[in-house]
Amino acid sequence: MANKSYSNDDAEAPTAQDIQALFNRIAPVYDRVNGLMSWGRHLAWKKIAVDWATPPEGGYVLDVCCGTGDLARLLARRTGPRGKVVGLDFSEQMLEYARRKTYEPLQRQIDWVQGDALALPFGDQTFDATTMSFGLRNLTDIAKAFQELHRVLKPRAKAVILDLNRTDNPSQEHFQQWYLTTVVPQLGRWLKLEAEYTYIAPSLERFPKGAEQIQIALRQGFKRAIHRTVEQGAIGFLIVEA
Repeated sequence: MANKSYSNDDAEAPTAQDIQALFNRIAPVYDRVNGLMSWGRHLAWKKIAVDWATPPEGGYVLDVCCGTGDLARLLARRTGPRGKVVGLDFSEQMLEYARRKTYEPLQRQIDWVQGDALALPFGDQTFDATTMSFGLRNLTDIAKAFQELHRVLKPRAKAVILDLNRTDNPSQEHFQQWYLTTVVPQLGRWLKLEAEYTYIAPSLERFPKGAEQIQIALRQGFKRAIHRTVEQGAIGFLIVEA
């Protein structure tokens, strides 16, 4: 399959198959790029997501769009040896790197599952908490993703969704746009993956802002939803309760 570039001029968003192929290609450098792009801050943001998800000790927890497993491992440490975490991702290559990075005793606590966030392969009211980091923005149907998260959560359980955020601060918005359209593609060029990393800026342009995410989540059945930001508004957390 030819590498597809996702520029700001694209008339259409990428398909699910495009996105799956893209993440399979970037899996070998995903962790390195995350560290460089976030100045090493992404793990701190994921720890915040775990805190706000409030997974119980011994609980059964789902991390959707788990990538190479950072958040799933944090959840496993929080739920403890009696708990169980499922890390689900569309990309088999991402899951392969997640498995490689996970050692005992966490290996026994985490199941890695290839699956679709828009058709979760789990029963209703299964999980005590769910999380998703840097995944919602890449899904082709955000409302359906919320519907599925609501379906698999137990009543009053929480989901926390961490992602980039389009800030309303003009100076921060200008910096964010420059960073994503100039610095990030240069980083991709250095890794010989320029086409793959041009998708981030247009994906953020298409991404609903926090207030709209709240309304979409409430329409899919969540009882409560709030949106919080860090890093001067560049990073957002949607916190919803089933």
